[in-house]
Amino acid sequence: MQTYLCGMLTEQEETFILFWAEKRIQQKKNFKQFLKGLSSGLSIGIGIILLLVTGWYQRANMEANSKLSPIILFLTIAILSVFMGFIYQNYRWEMNEQQYLELLSKKKKAERQKPED
Repeated sequence: MQTYLCGMLTEQEETFILFWAEKRIQQKKNFKQFLKGLSSGLSIGIGIILLLVTGWYQRANMEANSKLSPIILFLTIAILSVFMGFIYQNYRWEMNEQQYLELLSKKKKAERQKPED
């Protein structure tokens, strides 16, 4: 449960600010986020291969068998997977950075409005 005290940030928001200020450069090159995106790309590729193998759409299957090289298909899936991994990693970093900057702005605004004792 989040509680606001006099327009100030919650404990969770303060914790995030401290965490992101310390780890923001390190997180930009986080391999874990890349692997999450890579697995998404691979799952899309596996879905495409399963559709081709099962012959779900007969016409597309005939076109793929007559014009598509298996090497090109696997190379395309690998490129798609790496691209999705890269995009996901950057997306997560940008979302955290935006939240960090918004919270810093909110904190500065609250400090300016705080009455002097």
